[in-house]
Parts: sequence; structure tokens; C-alpha cells
Amino acid sequence: MTLDIDYVRSQFPAFEQAELEGQSFFENAGGSYTAKPVIDRLFRYYTQRKVQPYGPYEASRLAGEEMDEARARLAAWMGLDTDEVSFGPSTTQNTYVLAQAFRQWLSPGNAIIVTNQDHEANTGPWRRLEQDGIEVREWKTNPETGHLDPDDLNNLLDDDVRLVCFPHCSNVIGEINPVVEITALAHAAGAFVCVDGVSYAPHGIPNVGALGADIYLFSAYKTYGPHQGIMAIRKNLGNLLPNQGHFFNAGSLYKRFTPAGPDHAQIAASAGMIDYFEDLAAQHGITGSASEKGQGVHDLMRNHETALLQPLLDYLGSKNSVRVLGPMQAVNRAPTVALVTQSDPAALAQQLAAHGIMTSSGSFYADRALQSQDVSPDPGVLRLSFVHYTAQSDIDKLLNALDGLL
Repeated sequence: MTLDIDYVRSQFPAFEQAELEGQSFFENAGGSYTAKPVIDRLFRYYTQRKVQPYGPYEASRLAGEEMDEARARLAAWMGLDTDEVSFGPSTTQNTYVLAQAFRQWLSPGNAIIVTNQDHEANTGPWRRLEQDGIEVREWKTNPETGHLDPDDLNNLLDDDVRLVCFPHCSNVIGEINPVVEITALAHAAGAFVCVDGVSYAPHGIPNVGALGADIYLFSAYKTYGPHQGIMAIRKNLGNLLPNQGHFFNAGSLYKRFTPAGPDHAQIAASAGMIDYFEDLAAQHGITGSASEKGQGVHDLMRNHETALLQPLLDYLGSKNSVRVLGPMQAVNRAPTVALVTQSDPAALAQQLAAHGIMTSSGSFYADRALQSQDVSPDPGVLRLSFVHYTAQSDIDKLLNALDGLL
């Protein structure tokens, strides 16, 4: 099935703005454009529902219902129970709260496993548990390829390990890790898993229930929604960990790990993400349950991205002046491509901007991942990242601009 790119782009108001005309957006790994249904819901909430929710009067009742709708529909799309999905101000914040819960639950001598492929948000908070006597073991990438080998993980697992933290996909290396296989290894050793899905979910929100992950984290603002962190935590683990919220919320799973007051409007607007995905499914004749439509939309988006990505990888692979981090086969990676360049990556980003290519450079909070590949975080890499609303014309423009610079 071919993605209807004209329909897709019609659902994003950014493509209609005069200020962005002639610009091709290649910094989607830092945050994507927002879908129209999300903007519509946010506007409606701020103009019609901006009151304390869950009260007896109509505006308040509707405000609460819209918040509940967002949680329920996201959970169904992800193959989870409604109360297994919660919201926080960011994925980084959600991870720090989870780490505090594990800090209270774990005992000295217990061990956790982290990687050096992660964004700092899914490695730094966990590493700090070492201050409390928790052993931290590092699952290291291959220094040449950036690959995380499950066999290396197996060598780190034993009866002391309680948690394994790893990314579904690195935000600089790009390789898609085999979550089902890794989770099975961890569970067989008696450990839980925490998967950072921030760099993967924009390319198709996964069925977390089918993946088997105990915790799955991603960011709505990178997945065509508002600036919220979305956290899935399965009941068996969530009810085991100490409550981090108000004592009177301890009985509610989706409130146990959100100690701060939620952003009501942004939670309600998150239902617009599913509105958009549902519309995308209908436009392409994808039917079935929520999770079945989710898988269909996931595959539709991934197929489009893969077709655009492989020519870019082939082109970059032919250039001696750049080094591409991660796999050179599009089917094995997300369309997030970090380049080690001979010239200053910040200067290249500036030059690309003059050609209507919006991108950036730096370490992207992945200092450890870059260092594992013998790349200095300063100046870092030039990163080119796109999603399913990227058109062939954007890729052509990028290749022409790169050809003049490389």
C-alpha cells in the first residue's frame, strides 16, 4: 500500500504556512509538526473547557471526559489497559520519577543494566542509583557499528539483575533494536525492562502489549502531538513499585507515577494523535481493532520512510567525506541519520539552512552513544531526521544541497 502523501500533508497546518514555504524539515527527531486534530482539540479545550475537570457542571464534565478519552484511546492503540497509560511533563521527567520508585524498591546488591546507546534520559537517571548501592552494569555497543548484541546482554544477566533499560531505537545510531528478543532474555532472568521509545514511536506507535515491555516511554511532541511525556507501565510492575504521587492517589495506577499536577489541556489534546491515525487508517482502507489499525498505520508509515531513506543512505555511503553512524540498510533503522563530517557540522547545518533544509548539529543528549563510536560530543554530528510526512521532493532537495556541500 502506498502512502497518500498529499492527504498526509493536508493534515498538518505547518505545510500551509507562508513562513515555512520552501522549507524542508529534517529535524523531526527533535520534535515533529503537530497534526490538525491535536491543534483543534487544544483550541477547543482552551476556549470551552479550561476549568477544573471532573466537576458536576457541563464544561468540567466534558473536560474530564476528554482527558479520559485520550488515555483510553492511546491505550487501545498500544494494546494496553487504560490505566496502564499515564502522562507527565516530559519523558525525561517520567524516567526520573520511575528511577526514584526503583530507588526505594531495590536493595543494595541488586543490579540494573543500562546501555551506552541511549539518550541520556534513559540512562542517566538509572545510573544515579549506584549512589544507593545498586550495581550498574553497562551493556556496551559494538565500537565500530554501534550495534547492541543480545548475546552481550545475556552475559550480563544473572539473579541479581532487576531491571534492563535500553532504547527501541537510538536517536543518533538509528538501529531498531529487537525489543521482543531482548525482553524475553530479561524476563527469563527475572528482570523487568524499561524501553525508551522516544526515537521510534514517531515512525509508528507500537503495540506495547505485543512487545512485552514492562515500561515503554515516548514523547507526544515528537509523535505529532502536544508537549507531554507518555508512559506505559504494566500493572504487575506498577503496583509493585512504591507510590510516587499523593498518598490518596496510590490506588490509581495512572496517578502513582505523576506527582505533579497534569496539564489537563495537553492530555485532552493527545486524543487528537489517535484522531489523526484513525483518519490515516480510514483514508487507506485499514480496518479492524484499534491495535490492528495501529499495526497497519505503523507499517504504512514505515514502508514510506524506508523507501525514502535507502537512496539517502546509498548516497551518503558513496561519500568519503562523511561517516554514517549505524546500519546502512533502511529496513534496519529509523530515518534518523547522524553524520560525522570532516568540516564543522554546525557550519554545514547553517549552509543547509540557506538551501531551505532545516536541520541541526550537536550531541543531541547522546554523548555516551557518540563517545562509544569514537565521536566527540563537541562538535558532535550533523543529524538528518524525517518522518512519514516527508515527501520525495524533500529528499531530492536534500540530496542536491548535500551534493553542493560535500
